[in-house]
Amino acid sequence: MPNNIILIGFSYTGKSVAGKALAVKLGWEYVDTDALIVEAVDKSIERVFTEDGERRFRDLEREALKNACARQDAVISTGGGVVIVPTNRSLIVKSGFVVCLEAFPATIYKRLQENSDDGDSEPVRPLIEGGDFQENIKLLKERRQPLYAIAEWTVHTDKLTIDQVAGEIMRGHRLTTLGSADIQEPPASPFRDADYTVFCGSRPYPGYVGWGILDDLGPRMRDLGISGTVHVIADTPVFALYGQRVIASLEEAGFDVGHHLVPPGESTKTLAAAENIYEWLTQRKAERNDTVVCLGGGVAGDLAGFVAATYLRGLPFVQTPTTLLAMVDASIGGKTAVNLKAGKNLVGAFHQPRLVLADVATLKTLPPRQRTAGWAEVVKHALILDHVLFAHIEANRDALRSLDAEVSTDVIKQSANIKAHVVSADERETLGPRMLLNYGHTVGHALETALGYDSIVHGEAVAIGMMAAADISYRMGMLSAEGLQRQRELLTSFGLPTKAPPVDPNAVREAMALDKKVAGRVNRWVLLRDIGEATVRDDVPDVIVDAVLKEVLPG
Repeated sequence: MPNNIILIGFSYTGKSVAGKALAVKLGWEYVDTDALIVEAVDKSIERVFTEDGERRFRDLEREALKNACARQDAVISTGGGVVIVPTNRSLIVKSGFVVCLEAFPATIYKRLQENSDDGDSEPVRPLIEGGDFQENIKLLKERRQPLYAIAEWTVHTDKLTIDQVAGEIMRGHRLTTLGSADIQEPPASPFRDADYTVFCGSRPYPGYVGWGILDDLGPRMRDLGISGTVHVIADTPVFALYGQRVIASLEEAGFDVGHHLVPPGESTKTLAAAENIYEWLTQRKAERNDTVVCLGGGVAGDLAGFVAATYLRGLPFVQTPTTLLAMVDASIGGKTAVNLKAGKNLVGAFHQPRLVLADVATLKTLPPRQRTAGWAEVVKHALILDHVLFAHIEANRDALRSLDAEVSTDVIKQSANIKAHVVSADERETLGPRMLLNYGHTVGHALETALGYDSIVHGEAVAIGMMAAADISYRMGMLSAEGLQRQRELLTSFGLPTKAPPVDPNAVREAMALDKKVAGRVNRWVLLRDIGEATVRDDVPDVIVDAVLKEVLPG
């Protein structure tokens, strides 16, 4: 099926203005079938009706629709009556994701009255002219309403802004993509202003993503009913930058605060480091209703979360991620762990946080290599579950690399939402959906183990692992050559590696044998059927794995 989004619905429901806004967000072409008609005959829609009649208009509309639906990566706005022709309806449902924009007759009438000649709104429709306009709208809309049922998603636009309508269309498109992986839409969030919500265990928790929101930490925790003593576990360099702000926010909200610093780097994630924190908590006489707050990236979060999960059989935990990788991945979902010499994250627990608060502005002080590595996880989410987000990242890669505040915050929110949806569907990675998040990690984790955890950044290892997985997908006849190349080009454009540094291939294979996804001594691979559509396979021939490893492990 062509990769288009087709907007249907009655006149003045917002198809044109929302379609234009959506196309800008996605970086797609925008096509308006009415505009194609006007261009073809060099006269307005009203003149076509008046001079040539409705039958001639419908013929022109049919040709315009064929023209529009033959495209790829297009947002297509259609006329309100396009659905009355059966062949048009058949073409529409075969040509993309169909969205119906809705509005009450009173809203439509009000918009019609407010219509100006500035080109931003639809022209007055001939079929509702004359007599009582509002009654004409109501009657015509009632006749057409059953035909709009071909839509896969409906957005009621009465009280929404243009950007909100575009956002709802994108959300619907994303959810239908997630549905292909048996991931159901979660229930409505109990947190009114949360940017995402994770539904796990007995208690959902909110995630907040914004620019400059670090000072909100204390009030957010207090609003959730958290009180008393807080033990901050922080990455040493991060604490030097943001520690006092966090402590001030917590103290002003009424918390008693202490802090413990841990060195940066994957080598910190050890049982010995956890024991040091246990001793510190013992000295502070920590109690079971105290809260552990992590300030830092994924390493600090894994370690602090592991301590929170195990000390006194579990303390409440709050994540304040300051790396891109942690904002979209490590802080969401409750995975906590430490490493052993034999492999990464082999000792750990699931321990969901009470709250995640991600201040995107903290990424300004993140070392460039770490920030670049973080985009690998964002791209991964798009690759496995959201081809629309993937195209959006392709179109906005320069703004993302320069950390444009608006674009970066928006994409990070979308990526975090994907992780939250998947985790909500499969908290403990037992049902299948959460396995998809391991795309690129079979080879990626093995590389980290073989090279040493501080020799390669996690996101770099995942990028290399994703190229291995994509190449396997291609060689197994699942992923197209175009899909393979799009992944390679996007990773490269962010400065991410697609081949490993010199490494012992045997060491990589040994580490792969210890991978947590192994079942019955067989590696389970997360592979791509297409951009935005992943699956799990355990039937990858060794000859294909060998060939791919030779490509990505030149050492």
